[in-house]
Amino acid sequence: MTEVFDCTDPNQRALGIASAVTALKGGRLVVMPTDTVYGIGADAFNSAAVAALLSAKGRGRDMPVGVLVGSWHTIEGLVYTMPDGARDLIRAFWPGALSLVVAQAPSLQWDLGDARGTVMLRMPLHPVAIELLREVGPMAVSSANVSGRPPAVHAGEARAQLGDLVDVYLDGGPSQQQAASTILDLTGATPRILREGPVSAERIAEVLGVEPASLTAQRG
Repeated sequence: MTEVFDCTDPNQRALGIASAVTALKGGRLVVMPTDTVYGIGADAFNSAAVAALLSAKGRGRDMPVGVLVGSWHTIEGLVYTMPDGARDLIRAFWPGALSLVVAQAPSLQWDLGDARGTVMLRMPLHPVAIELLREVGPMAVSSANVSGRPPAVHAGEARAQLGDLVDVYLDGGPSQQQAASTILDLTGATPRILREGPVSAERIAEVLGVEPASLTAQRG
């Protein structure tokens, strides 16, 4: 049975977090607020749950799921090596609306889709998301919408699209940014913006000490 919790109410928030933790540990799906858009999430290390997430969105394995973390330090155990500039970017923009694509640690036992040895990581700037992530650890999270439809910026929009495929909806009010995160790929010889978002190429370039044009921003 689907449950919806108003996380602007402290009592409802506590109950909602507890229900979400139980659902995630049981291999079920949760919708939660983030600073960018609402996300549909699963235990990152439960392959069946990640497959259910992709199915709920109507999305194939060719579009792997990113991972949200609850602290800076979590990333150390998830990456093969920290690319040049990654720590500077994390200090500047995490928690926040910048997702980093890096080479994942080979020892990780997860299946996020056809990611070809990479993983997209982000620490969201939202208290409900952070509390949940610190309870359950890294979560596989994608925007809470059916593939091809606009991302949900309210919990009600997510529920209208995903319905009973999700066990717990955590309603934190409207998303602050109301736009998906900027994605920066750090796996190549030079950093490359894969998706423009709230964190601009100019701000990234300033942190990295490069020209914005060198990031070859692409829309999409």
